[in-house]
Amino acid sequence: WELHKRMARMVACFAGIFSSWPVSCLSVGCCFALLLTRCPSLSCFSDFGRSSELAFVVEPSDDIAVQEQPLILYCQVEGIQPITITWRKNGAMIVDSENAFMLANGSLYVSRFQRIRGDGSSDEGEYDCMAQNHYGLLVSRKAKIQAATMSDFHIHPQNAVVEEGGVARFQCQIHGLPEPVILWQKNRMPVNTDNERYTLLPKGVLQITGLRAEDSGIFHCVATNIANVKFSREARLTVSGSHSTVYKDPMILVGPENLTLTVHQTAVLECIATGNPRPIVSWSRLDGRPIGVEGIQVLGTGNLMISDLSVQHSGIYVCAANKPGTRVRRTAQGRLVVQAPAEFVQHPQSISRPVGTTAIFTCVAQGEPPPQITWLRNGQILETSDHIKLKNNNSTLSIYGINQADEAIYQCIAENSAGSTQASARLTVLWAEGLPGPPQSVRAETVSATTIQVSWEEPLQNTKEIIGYVLHIRKAADPVEMEYQEAVSKSTFQQLVTDLEPSTSYSFYIKAYTSRGASKASEVTVVSTLGEVPAMPSLFIKVINSTAVQATWEPSIKLGQHEGFKLYYRKVHLSQYTGPVLLASNVTAYNITHLDASMVYEVKLLAYNQHGDGNSTVRFVSLRETMERTVLNPPCDCMKDEQNNKTSATGIIIGIHIGVTCIIFCVLFLMFGYRGRLLMCKNVQEQLSTPQIPRSQRSAAGIILNGAARRDRDERDLNGKQLDMNELERLFPASPCPDPPATHDDTQIPTLPMDEFSIVEEQPDSPPKSPHNGSPAASAPHHGPANEG
Repeated sequence: WELHKRMARMVACFAGIFSSWPVSCLSVGCCFALLLTRCPSLSCFSDFGRSSELAFVVEPSDDIAVQEQPLILYCQVEGIQPITITWRKNGAMIVDSENAFMLANGSLYVSRFQRIRGDGSSDEGEYDCMAQNHYGLLVSRKAKIQAATMSDFHIHPQNAVVEEGGVARFQCQIHGLPEPVILWQKNRMPVNTDNERYTLLPKGVLQITGLRAEDSGIFHCVATNIANVKFSREARLTVSGSHSTVYKDPMILVGPENLTLTVHQTAVLECIATGNPRPIVSWSRLDGRPIGVEGIQVLGTGNLMISDLSVQHSGIYVCAANKPGTRVRRTAQGRLVVQAPAEFVQHPQSISRPVGTTAIFTCVAQGEPPPQITWLRNGQILETSDHIKLKNNNSTLSIYGINQADEAIYQCIAENSAGSTQASARLTVLWAEGLPGPPQSVRAETVSATTIQVSWEEPLQNTKEIIGYVLHIRKAADPVEMEYQEAVSKSTFQQLVTDLEPSTSYSFYIKAYTSRGASKASEVTVVSTLGEVPAMPSLFIKVINSTAVQATWEPSIKLGQHEGFKLYYRKVHLSQYTGPVLLASNVTAYNITHLDASMVYEVKLLAYNQHGDGNSTVRFVSLRETMERTVLNPPCDCMKDEQNNKTSATGIIIGIHIGVTCIIFCVLFLMFGYRGRLLMCKNVQEQLSTPQIPRSQRSAAGIILNGAARRDRDERDLNGKQLDMNELERLFPASPCPDPPATHDDTQIPTLPMDEFSIVEEQPDSPPKSPHNGSPAASAPHHGPANEG
């Protein structure tokens, strides 16, 4: 049957692997390596024909031993024989002696347990057993062994005088291991627990409610455990008078204590109250959660007992004593803390991995308080290194680039104040005979700030089966898991590694690969890339006024490592720069002042670091162009133009009215025969009918001529060079002011074509020349309308 189960497991494993078999896997060696790599446990046939993993069947447990009595600690192991079992106490090996020796079944026998021996030693302590076979060593959980003891009573019952109908309470306390059982006696006879008015609490408390005269007597307690039996002092109870009917407010004599217990134990929260009438006792949780009913029981008149504790029972409990029918009440509270020993949610699993690969063990535990996780390797505390890492609060163990020395049994120990537990798994390192040796003479040379050349020589033995090399690359400061690889053909013994970071150290090693597995890793070589100057920064120039500009730039990670910036500026016709102005790396703007408003400036910015200056960004700025653009394009006063247009239109309308009036008068004079007056009217008519140019039109003509005059002056300023009209329009765009509204008028206004206008440049050393066949009359319009405008 066992053979049948193992064969079934092997067939299932093969089926799972063949379903995703790579097409390129053609050789037997490749398939064998893939088979061993993909199996989730030891291997598909790791258990075939042999026993299971080394594991504990029975581990030693915590115990309390009796003085001068024998003690047996049990330890039973299964696994591949031969198995050797040894014992430790407080971490030290136990050598067989007359007092303590190991039995044939692996258990430890202590013939006469003693808390303190004559030589000062003690049999108390933490014991664990270790099991070892060919594959590794396993350590059991630690068992805490203590001697049974009992101290003297530190609280004895006290005499009490209570009136009839009241409540009496006696208490005694004593410490011991194990916890003593406390019983009560009245008049040297056991207290009748069948009487519902008598309540015995586990912590040594006796409560008597509704006192009667027959309850008077002498009380004492008896404490018992495996170590001893002890009796407390006696106390007398006297019941006086008769039941009183005087009103008394509710009062809590004793409230709940703070308790710390372990899951599955029983908690008793005491609450005893008095008052007249007798108060009603109730319980609640301070956080408002319901207490529930399962495992809950009330002892006596108000004590709360919770059986089979769980972590969810932790909290603050409030006892309330209420006067019946009213809201008058008194409260008391106590905290209950329930701890849970560590237990595993996920156990580590044994695995098999080829040399050079990664092995990962996962161990997840829970408990209250949360347990701490520790890893052992063959019974010794595991030390982390470059290729052994612990993550996720030690719940994940990763071993990178495994080799034969990593083959061992790895244990996960979870421990908290309530207890500890352990789980183990074995790492099997797969290794094939006849594999190549490690590549030789690995060298790395820096080529640039981002490139390193790595070269090597082939292994010294077994090189015929090599199918390629793998170069392992990692930043020297990074963890091993950040490593990446580059594959190289078998005929290549060098590799140019690019896209590296400047001024950074990198580590390299090589492995040779065959169809049956990889060689051991070569020696590791570490080399740093060259430093790199920063990249070009972006630069923008903004004109502040006629003598100042502001240079701004944006910091960027593309600059690389930089210590700061250098700013230069100069007039374009000069060879010397002003600067450098040194600016910190966090500065993003600088104002350049006291500039010449008529000059063009060149501004240059670069970033620098310990490796030198980076390339600079250059910008040109002309303060003159900016100022001229402001002068030539003043902000228009459209309201003023509109008023001018309105004035011109009004003048035209008045002139028309006057003309019409004169015509009417002339007709009248003709009808009556007054010739003299007709002649005078004719003269007036001629004057009034002279074409009038509206002011709006005259203003426009003036603007045109003024613009021509200004362009003429600009041409003279540029050493007589004539500017292209398109260039002027680009540098000095027209004002956005809207055209004045057109006025409808029947009066015909003669206009002079632009072709008849010309502008003559005045030459101080020569007489003016006429542009139209030497006619001097052509220059007249230049002065008249222009000045009018």
